[in-house]
Amino acid sequence: MEYVHQPIIPGLPDDVALRCLAMVSHGHHGRLEAVSKGWRDLIRSSDYACYKAKEGWCGNWLFVLTEQSNNQWVAYDPEADRWHPLPKSSKHNGDLHHFGFSCVCVNNKLLVIGGSYAPNDLSLPHQKPLITDHVLQFDPFNNEWKSMARMQTPRSHFACSIISGKVFVAGGRNLSCPRGLVLAEVYDPLTDKWEELPPMPNPQMDCLGLSYKGKFHILSDQVGLSEINASQVFDLSNKTWCIIEDIWPFSRAMQFSVQVMGDGRVYTVIDWGESLIKARDSDNGEWYNVGALPPVILPNHTRALEAFGYGFATLKEELYVLGGKVLKWEEAGNGRFDIVRLALVRICNPVVRPLNWKAAKPMCEPACGSVLGCASLEEERN
Repeated sequence: MEYVHQPIIPGLPDDVALRCLAMVSHGHHGRLEAVSKGWRDLIRSSDYACYKAKEGWCGNWLFVLTEQSNNQWVAYDPEADRWHPLPKSSKHNGDLHHFGFSCVCVNNKLLVIGGSYAPNDLSLPHQKPLITDHVLQFDPFNNEWKSMARMQTPRSHFACSIISGKVFVAGGRNLSCPRGLVLAEVYDPLTDKWEELPPMPNPQMDCLGLSYKGKFHILSDQVGLSEINASQVFDLSNKTWCIIEDIWPFSRAMQFSVQVMGDGRVYTVIDWGESLIKARDSDNGEWYNVGALPPVILPNHTRALEAFGYGFATLKEELYVLGGKVLKWEEAGNGRFDIVRLALVRICNPVVRPLNWKAAKPMCEPACGSVLGCASLEEERN
């Protein structure tokens, strides 16, 4: 039989049709594939992935990993208000619990860096965690994971941040230096190479990384350690470290990252009896209250509950509070409670006061409970 070409979209040249479909966000791909076999084959083809990659149309993503998910990452598309699980990497061992890693988005990819692996089964004999130097990359265009160049130093619970398109890491701990590392390094995603940086003045573990005004800030995340009252800052221009008076006093209030939005606005969450969002005035450095996180209301439970262990992220000029847990107390007041793991997703625009929280679609299975890592990827279109 003579082959008859079927246009992708009747009435349009195929190159124009391909461009139209390639601009649709990833959260709608399931609907596109359901239109016809031709569309399904196109969406799943390498030509489609390569075209999106060439144009840089990665879409907007929010990547999340939660406890007890067997290292199964999930992703959110804000345009479609839809969650979907990512494919599992062969490097992600479901029998081992991954924690203490850093995750960042750079060059339209998600990187999961370092961290510790420990057995999921708590009944197993005590084993020291395996601290790794591995770097895994998720490519949203090809929907796949692959291993990248390893760090020069295995590390867990370390500082990490993106500055000028490169990934800076510092501090943390490993089995050789359980009290903290001074070693730092930088990764160039374009060359897939790590370069050693000058060591920090003081060892640092359980720390956070922040890019602020073009410098790499190392913030202590050790709650209640009064002797740690300064931040170590790396200046990229002269490749030197300095110690400054701690301008991030709330970074130690809870184990939350500090988020910097597009115009340089800085936000963090503290928990001193209630969960509050604070912002930093870029002119005078003073911190001020933005508003409170809303309590959690469970079905058939009259008490408003305070969540903990949730994720905190920014995407498209909005703040996201994801997952976490609450203690569901018995109504009779007997002091008994159940731990309820949440898949809730709550969003607000921090410049609109008072804060107007709205609910997005809850995270899909298996994501719920404490958030181990979250990172946002925003597409830049001309």
